[in-house]
Amino acid sequence: MDSLQHDHANTSEECKTMRLRDDASENENIILNPNFDDGVNNWSGRGCKIVLHDSLDGGKILPKLGKHFASASERTQTWNGIQQEITTRVKRKLAYQVSSLVRVYGRNIGSANVRITLYIQMPDLREQYIGIASVQATDKDWVELQGKFLLNSSPLKVIVYFEGPPAGIDILVNYLVIKHAQRTPPSPPPSIENPEYGVNIIENSELSDGTTNGWFPLGNCTLTVQTGSPHIIPPMARGSLGPHHVPLSGRYILVTNRSQTWMGPAQMITEKLKLFLTYQVSAWVRVRAASGGVLGLPQNVNVALSVDGLWVNGGQVEASDDERWHEIGGSFRLEKEPKSVMVYIQGPVPGVDLMVAGLQIFPVDRCERFRYLQMQADQIHKRDVILKLSGFDPSSFLGAVVIVKQTENSFPLGSCINRTNLDNEDFVDFYVKNFNWAVFGNELKWYWTEPQQGNFNYRDADEMLDFCRNHKKEVRGHCVFWEVESLVQPWVRALNRNDLSRAVQNRLTGLLSRYSGKFRHYDVNNEMLHGSFYQDRLGKGIRAYMFKTAHQLDPSAILFVNDYHVEDGDDPRSSPEKYADQIAGLQDQGAPVGGIGIQGHIDSPVGPIVCSALDKLGVLGLPIWFTELDVSSSNEYVRADDLEVMLREAFAHPSAEGIMLWGFWELFMSRENAHLVDAEGEINEAGRRLLELKQEWLSHAYGMVDMEGEFKFRGFHGTYEVEIVTPCKKVCKTIVVEKGDLPLVLSIDL
Repeated sequence: MDSLQHDHANTSEECKTMRLRDDASENENIILNPNFDDGVNNWSGRGCKIVLHDSLDGGKILPKLGKHFASASERTQTWNGIQQEITTRVKRKLAYQVSSLVRVYGRNIGSANVRITLYIQMPDLREQYIGIASVQATDKDWVELQGKFLLNSSPLKVIVYFEGPPAGIDILVNYLVIKHAQRTPPSPPPSIENPEYGVNIIENSELSDGTTNGWFPLGNCTLTVQTGSPHIIPPMARGSLGPHHVPLSGRYILVTNRSQTWMGPAQMITEKLKLFLTYQVSAWVRVRAASGGVLGLPQNVNVALSVDGLWVNGGQVEASDDERWHEIGGSFRLEKEPKSVMVYIQGPVPGVDLMVAGLQIFPVDRCERFRYLQMQADQIHKRDVILKLSGFDPSSFLGAVVIVKQTENSFPLGSCINRTNLDNEDFVDFYVKNFNWAVFGNELKWYWTEPQQGNFNYRDADEMLDFCRNHKKEVRGHCVFWEVESLVQPWVRALNRNDLSRAVQNRLTGLLSRYSGKFRHYDVNNEMLHGSFYQDRLGKGIRAYMFKTAHQLDPSAILFVNDYHVEDGDDPRSSPEKYADQIAGLQDQGAPVGGIGIQGHIDSPVGPIVCSALDKLGVLGLPIWFTELDVSSSNEYVRADDLEVMLREAFAHPSAEGIMLWGFWELFMSRENAHLVDAEGEINEAGRRLLELKQEWLSHAYGMVDMEGEFKFRGFHGTYEVEIVTPCKKVCKTIVVEKGDLPLVLSIDL
């Protein structure tokens, strides 16, 4: 016995020592000779020459840390720089923190972008480049370059290197450190005392004291009080305030003598704001030409905040000189204590008078809204079900017990995935368990499938489609074209009109024919409210042509428009009204638009504002999907609340028929502080909130069969397991509850 205990103690001590050794190795810098103390050993030039220095430029440039630094000189390409191979020292599924000191050197350069990039070669010789970090480096001083990365797979070769500046500019590196990234401690839920939901923080909003109380002119403009503005609260604010709001006074601020776009009425609100509260912004605004002139183009009007000198968008609208009052609505949230916050209304060009009525800024009570949305969702997504039992004498049903458990809600809830994610079994496990749709982040975009003319890469998309098919996941095709010029690959931008027309036709034929019947949706021409590359070069009819041709090549696919800032009031270019006009215009040209994509990259969402956009687009009668949803906050509880707002609003709206998250895994999302799962697989509060909502949207029932041999329940649409236990046997059945207005009657033969 003593010997066994002794052996056990030794084994425990050995395990503890091994763990400490592993922890220590993970915290070691995986870069060899990181400070160039051993010259340039372990370093090499990537297409350039590297030189060791203890000073440069006659002693003006000295290392900030240590005794040496290295330069990448004789650079002829932007990708030339200092590099080191780290293949044997980097571990898969481990998050790494990268830190370096860099600067640039050359004649009259001032500054240049410096990047740290990973080159990865896979065992099948496929190559991949991962951008880790970038910074605008200068020739005046050392700047810090920081970032994080994670490898999903076990590559054949991994090289880290510096790149970025134009040819002829030297990159100077003082040191490079790559260590296991320590987990950020989970953020605590914010504590907000007396939030006073629905209480306007704007002083003298009704202008009962003229403009002398609270208000001041920003700049040399003139403020006067006039009458004749609406008495009703703007609709989006009414949606938040409920039945307890009071009518507006009908007084408004008239702003004249405006000589700059930023001139307008302003108010200091620093002391009235509380951190982590979501504030809704609401007002009526009008514009008119000054001194009886004629106003040409519609004018952008913006409720802005200056937070310690930085501009924060509180909502924007485009207003015309048509004697109409326009509703402006938006939201914002502060997550750091400010020294000074000023709200002001701005935007029209000089010489345009501005009118502002009933400005309100108030914190939003999300819980009250959630209760309403739960009832709304039950009406839309649940159905009455009658199970009729047969096969025995009805008297034998007495005492029979029915247990109903829903296993899957049929509402589409998906996520963006990337090819490299599929090499990480932890990512795959979370995705497969929690999502029923997929969209590819980049792998179907034209710049990915044909980066150089005639050089095609469908391998990634093919493998991802196989993965989705094997796991029974439906797939959206994103995207056939992208209308924003900066996101069109250089060889396409260089084509003349005739060659571009042929390239567009080849892209349509090649993609839609290859994948006919495999993608349920296509985003045909992404972000047409924000770009016009193809329309400018090929004429107004090209967009409708893309839709019509895509439909001919794959009639089974639903063809979507897709754009951003539609749902938040932040961008007058993509207001719901403009989006609806664009869709109607495409339909007038014969384009078979089958769905409306709202991307959903949103900050501090407010339910009634999101719902208002859905209402305005819902009148078109087309299905609406949130196609790229993500929310961002440094506090994961606030992020969870934002995510819940968006998920509940979409799930409870009759026109919204699907939600796609734009990723969920840290380091594989386009926005920081948006992830639901950290890089090494730990679920945060936002991820837990998603899982809680998924459970809430599953129905369960338990009870006795009635005298007619029936069992009734009401449940969400989807798949159920039904267990019927009689005195003599137990029967298990799988049933599917589909959409329908009438009760679903299902016969179960025992």
